[in-house]
Amino acid sequence: MSDIGWIPYCGGAPAPAQLLSRWNGDPFLILLLLAAAAWAWRSHVPRGWTLAGLLCAFLLFISPFCALTSALFSARTVHHMLLMLVLAPILSLWPGKVRGSLLLGTLVQTLVLWFWHAPAAYAAALSHDGIYWLMQATILASAALFWARLRQASAIPATGALLFSMMQMGLLGALLTFAPSTLYAPHWLSTQPWGLSPLEDQQLAGLVMWVPAAGVYLAAALLRMSRLIAPDPAPRAMV
Repeated sequence: MSDIGWIPYCGGAPAPAQLLSRWNGDPFLILLLLAAAAWAWRSHVPRGWTLAGLLCAFLLFISPFCALTSALFSARTVHHMLLMLVLAPILSLWPGKVRGSLLLGTLVQTLVLWFWHAPAAYAAALSHDGIYWLMQATILASAALFWARLRQASAIPATGALLFSMMQMGLLGALLTFAPSTLYAPHWLSTQPWGLSPLEDQQLAGLVMWVPAAGVYLAAALLRMSRLIAPDPAPRAMV
């Protein structure tokens, strides 16, 4: 249990000297990840992406980084961004056509992200393992559906969805960066051993969303738009 009574899935907040010993040995989780990797390996998902997804999941849920998210809200934010911007796009490569509109997928991803960053919802997730996994599953699933639907969309709506995602991510990051007080009770007493006040930790988390995370959406939008305006490599002969 951490100093303020929260019991996150990854355990209480570690001190810096304890971090490297804080591996998560949950056997059910390890078996689940191996089963998912084996299924993807046998499917049509490129094996390089399967390995990348497994390594990302290993970092997020088994390595000591999992314990670090109990101490620092900024680490938890990096965790969520890796779910949405690395693991989710990899999952979107799994076989099957995704139904539903890109607009709906974009809105669902946004609502899920903002809901779990409401202080009460976030505190609940760090107080109960079931709610914690509901948070992880909904963030990952909504982002995976967004990327899958994005891959099926044409360039203009895809660019619009990416720019909207960039703006809402940047807005949430800015709100956290400029908030005058700390919002997340589970980290009120867990950041000091890491040389950060709770407010500084929250500001760092906001900057992670505002700059690099929002920047990923911007880069993807520019890439899709560049494909739209790129000249045809094989011009048609004039008749």
